[in-house]
Amino acid sequence: MKYFFIIFIFITSFAVTRNSFSQGLHTSSNKALKVYNEGVTAYDYLDYNKAEINFREAISLDNRFYEAYMMLGELMAKRKRYFEASTSYKAVVKIDSLFFIPVFFNLANAEMMSGDYHNALIHFNVYIAQTGMSEKNKIFAIKNVKNCEFALNAMKHPVPFNPVSVGSSINTQDEEYWPSITADGQSLMFTRQPAPLDIPSPFGQVQEDFYLSHFSDNKWQKAYNAGAPLNTSQNEGAQTLSSDGNYMFFTACDRRGGLGSCDLYFSAFIEGRWSEPSNLRTPVNTSYWESQPSISADGKTLFFSSNRPGGFGGKDIWFSILNNQNGWTVPVNMGKNINTDGDEMSPFIHFDGRTLYFASDGRVGMGGFDIYMTRMNIDSTWTEPQNLGYPINTYNDEMGLVIESGGEKAYFSSIRDKPNGKDIFYFNLYESVRPSPVSYMKGKVYDKETGKLLKADYELINFSTGKITIKSSTDGAGNFLVCLPSGYNYGINVSKAGYLFYSENFMFEGQHTVVEPYIKRIILNPIKVGEKMQLSNVFYEIDSWQLKKESTLELNNLANLLSDNKDIIIEIGGYTDSTGSVEYNLSLSEKRAISVVNYLVNKGISSDRLRYKGYGNKSPIGDNVTVEGRKLNRRTEAKIIERKK
Repeated sequence: MKYFFIIFIFITSFAVTRNSFSQGLHTSSNKALKVYNEGVTAYDYLDYNKAEINFREAISLDNRFYEAYMMLGELMAKRKRYFEASTSYKAVVKIDSLFFIPVFFNLANAEMMSGDYHNALIHFNVYIAQTGMSEKNKIFAIKNVKNCEFALNAMKHPVPFNPVSVGSSINTQDEEYWPSITADGQSLMFTRQPAPLDIPSPFGQVQEDFYLSHFSDNKWQKAYNAGAPLNTSQNEGAQTLSSDGNYMFFTACDRRGGLGSCDLYFSAFIEGRWSEPSNLRTPVNTSYWESQPSISADGKTLFFSSNRPGGFGGKDIWFSILNNQNGWTVPVNMGKNINTDGDEMSPFIHFDGRTLYFASDGRVGMGGFDIYMTRMNIDSTWTEPQNLGYPINTYNDEMGLVIESGGEKAYFSSIRDKPNGKDIFYFNLYESVRPSPVSYMKGKVYDKETGKLLKADYELINFSTGKITIKSSTDGAGNFLVCLPSGYNYGINVSKAGYLFYSENFMFEGQHTVVEPYIKRIILNPIKVGEKMQLSNVFYEIDSWQLKKESTLELNNLANLLSDNKDIIIEIGGYTDSTGSVEYNLSLSEKRAISVVNYLVNKGISSDRLRYKGYGNKSPIGDNVTVEGRKLNRRTEAKIIERKK
């Protein structure tokens, strides 16, 4: 939105300057007039370097050349050299403050965008007090009065902030921005764009590519190009990594086969390289602009920015949910509590799944894009966004904030040294705007017989909410690392073709860091006669054989295993603890085994392939003294007893 008004200002001022030419420009120097006209011609042909030289020379020949100062101010604003623009506009006001009253609007904008909020506030108020001015510009000026007042107060009450460059291994003379980070904080992907040319492309084309850096030896290592087919000669950028770094969503513009000017794409890291990107298609992508995705830690919610119809302003933040068929639902606008009549961009959903950071130029702030934070309430609404404050936010555009899973260290891109353009920095986020810390669980999957690591599929179920928290695959070496909120009861299921699946349930408590994660060693048994698996996530009502609804996922997995391996015959064995009589326990365990068999039959598994037996309190795997020991003994197992020939 800000740049729209800059262009509007330029057109208005330039028209006045051109009109005044026919009436006679404010100079008596023919040399100054000649050089000025050369500058105007150079400007028309986008030769901004020559135009600047001409306008400055015209001013040196006549230091009261009103139109030369005006054109130099417009040129500096267009090149985002706002301090120099304000200097030129001040000269215009000093020469003749009444000739062109709208110059106060130009001056105030240039002052605000160079951080001179005190004088910008004065000059916006001067402009607002005039009659006959543009109503659209007055509305914009009134808004910026609030921004200036906010900024002056924020600068009196700065928040803790000490940004540190991520180092020369990542930051260069080119522009680096849109950082994204894995949950373990060990891999950083970002977008790099060559330094902008003085002569801009008339088609607005830029070249952006993805780069990766890994953290080792207590520093970020030299970034490298992510390579083809992820990067092309076209424009890719604004990416989001999955929590484990195994897949990503990103933005590509003007790509062949795209639906709009910019679309969202998906790519997975397979066998050491990124896969051919695939367009998310409808309903996520449209003929409009979709960009800057952020994927939740569980991989089920995709946030992004779009200017599609149905929003509140220019660009809004939307989200889409992954359905049971692995397709994305129709995106939903995040609503007026988040979106404004300005632009909302660069959403980042933290690994805790409930803290969202985003950039907006439609809210009261420091001017341009500021970063805001909002939290999800219990009813899925969002709190009023909070400006992160000065000096995290400045008169520059701040966006692209990401935060490590621990909630303290944040990464963002900003212009702190103008010759270097945008660079990536990190800092410790102050406590009141931190997300909830997230803990880690790390797993390794092994073959029981060979001890080799296996690539397998896994899913984590939050029994406290009844939802699948994460569904994914290990890396090629059988490893997985997931971040989970503490304080919940989870179930885990690990499966691979040719093996019985592994299941377990556990209470995830305490803080587990990358250095000291909660570790699971998972062993898969091959499908062969005599092998068995414990159905750890099959539950019954107390002293009953009635299955609890939480058992559905596990039993469906067992039904799928039997459907995929039609030659095996299994026995469902029921076990109890030692509480109660031997006869009662044998009867209860048998009835529980029958309940599982009946469920499988209802799922289409032939009863000829199913056997059942109640073992009561025989073969305990835990003691029968402690609560935990008795819990281990109350179990259901599936054992392969025969293979059809």
